[in-house]
Amino acid sequence: MPTGELTPAEGKYLYCIMRGDEPRYFTNRGIGGRGDVVYTLNASGLAAVVSDSAIIEYDQSRRNMMAHTLVQEEAMQSGPILPIRFGIVAPRAEAIQEQLLARRAVELHGLLDSLEGRQEVGLKAFWYEDVLFQEVIDNNPPIRTLRDSLMGRSAEETYYDRIRLGEMIADALAQQRETDAEYILQRLRPLAEQIQLSKVLNDRMVLNAAFLIEQRRKPEFDTAIDDIDAVMGKRMIFKYVGAAPPYNFVTLTMSWDV
Repeated sequence: MPTGELTPAEGKYLYCIMRGDEPRYFTNRGIGGRGDVVYTLNASGLAAVVSDSAIIEYDQSRRNMMAHTLVQEEAMQSGPILPIRFGIVAPRAEAIQEQLLARRAVELHGLLDSLEGRQEVGLKAFWYEDVLFQEVIDNNPPIRTLRDSLMGRSAEETYYDRIRLGEMIADALAQQRETDAEYILQRLRPLAEQIQLSKVLNDRMVLNAAFLIEQRRKPEFDTAIDDIDAVMGKRMIFKYVGAAPPYNFVTLTMSWDV
């Protein structure tokens, strides 16, 4: 090692919190070069799933993110977990056991109780672009009339009309998005205990939602998604992800005493 170069301090990389009194080891490998072995630190009937790690800031690479998620998914097979966001490294094992698990035991047990027998599923819906704009034209005579009036005319001549056309299309898309999203939510809302709506990420996205559902209702929820797809599948594509770590329904903040 070059003279003067410091070795990063050693800490514990955190994946999630679950119930458990006895130490446990996991089959998935952890994050980073020194995080191959994933295991638990236990206190107060709780288990923090960790691996050894330098105290560094991890890149959000696909490899690192996948390692983080796979450990959480393995832990979920044994019961509810409280997922910890990517990149959290505690300074030492005692900090986790004393300052997190023991000090906040009542809070953490309560959160785990609220997730017992439940899981998060996610749904994103996107319009097919060609279908979407044809619908806008077909269903909005003023837009169609203005569009037709621009044909064969120069960009300079029609500059302000083109701006107005863009605004009219944007308004029509916003209204259609609201209508389509509500159609979907009306059919899924009765099956979910909680719903978290996130920002749509582009013009084609109709809905970006997470649902907390009872595990016993998962087949019913799956069927509802299939029914929605049967009705709307010619207009949009659905990306449905089940049994995800419940990030959208758990918010854990933590700090370590010096």
